[in-house]
Amino acid sequence: MKNIFGLFVASSLLTVSGYASELEDVKQDESKFYVAVKALVTLGDNVDEGESRLEGSTGKGIGIDLGYRISHGFVVEIDATYATNTVTEVLANGDSEDFSGDYITSSLDVAYNYKLLPELNVFAKVGYEVEYEKIDTIADSYASTTGFIYAAGMEYEVAESMAVLAEYEVTTIDGPRGNSIFLGLVYDF
Repeated sequence: MKNIFGLFVASSLLTVSGYASELEDVKQDESKFYVAVKALVTLGDNVDEGESRLEGSTGKGIGIDLGYRISHGFVVEIDATYATNTVTEVLANGDSEDFSGDYITSSLDVAYNYKLLPELNVFAKVGYEVEYEKIDTIADSYASTTGFIYAAGMEYEVAESMAVLAEYEVTTIDGPRGNSIFLGLVYDF
């Protein structure tokens, strides 16, 4: 019985070792640096500001990520986005007025990629974000706020150095921009 158990353990170790070796070969072929160009949709959020409430609508924008793969699925990224939306200021008496909102964000993120299939990765991301917000005629200049982001998404490889990216990002910054959905292309170089 001990011999059968020992044979089973040895066989399992060899199988896992072989599979890990195959994954390592795939990882060694990947480039360390990449860039992701993304379109984004902001989902808007409501914010109470004393005597009024700001209601952010769905917005749109663009983003770019510059990333470096460290090892074992871990990645460091620098991200930047620009987005716009319509912000409605609702006063305590019920009157409202629409304004244009502009948002510039940048963040430093750490992500973990997990390869589900040879062409499909899923990932989770956390980061520290700085947001510059300007709502026309409410503020004359950009105001900065900091917070954290949490994101999850997937990449599907469509060519040797290119993948399609889908990502959902949650921000802790309380503002009319809200959370974001991204769709874009990742290019390894």
